[in-house]
Amino acid sequence: MALAGFESVAPCPSAAVSAHDLRQRFAVLEARAADGGRGVRGDHDLNPGMPPPAELREAAVLVPLVERPDGLTVIFTRRTAHLASHAGQVSFPGGHTEEEDASPEDAALRETEEEIGLHRRHIEPIGRLDTYITRTGFRVTPVVGLVKPPFDLAPDPEEVAELFEVPLAVILAPDMPKRESRDLFGVPRSFYVFPWRGNSIWGATAGMLVNLRDVLGEEP
Repeated sequence: MALAGFESVAPCPSAAVSAHDLRQRFAVLEARAADGGRGVRGDHDLNPGMPPPAELREAAVLVPLVERPDGLTVIFTRRTAHLASHAGQVSFPGGHTEEEDASPEDAALRETEEEIGLHRRHIEPIGRLDTYITRTGFRVTPVVGLVKPPFDLAPDPEEVAELFEVPLAVILAPDMPKRESRDLFGVPRSFYVFPWRGNSIWGATAGMLVNLRDVLGEEP
């Protein structure tokens, strides 16, 4: 699914992406979203025969883009193997939206602090990607945030098995993402994959990264 109304924005070469570029692009996106321009994506996009669940739970994740001297990087978590949903998968920090959360941004920042110990004072939310619906019944709001070093991380061992960063240039590389398929309950299912040093970033997280590529003019 193409990002609604974004075709008129010139592509941004992946090697030249800066925090300033991201702020500008998400400012345009947020202005368009105010006029109903934000889209909805999901695991069903590559699998037309797999309709979204009828009942959805609200969730929010942070797409953390770290301003490193050598270029922007993306923080990922590997979830512990015993979690009830998406166990062992690579994901963004985030989780269920709670009643006390004033907004998806508030939920994403709260969950990020609880999950990996990254305090919100280090994070500048700059906008949202399209809403993402998972086959496991979540309606996820991805909040993009710029992260300013230095900062400390303290992952919750109950939820996070590993933390790692991937250069944004890798995510935006011309040969990314890969497209693979496997059987799910006896039915072939297609999905995007971003491989990185033995890690496979796939599922909803990969779908959100494809959305980020679209924002920056990099078609999968």
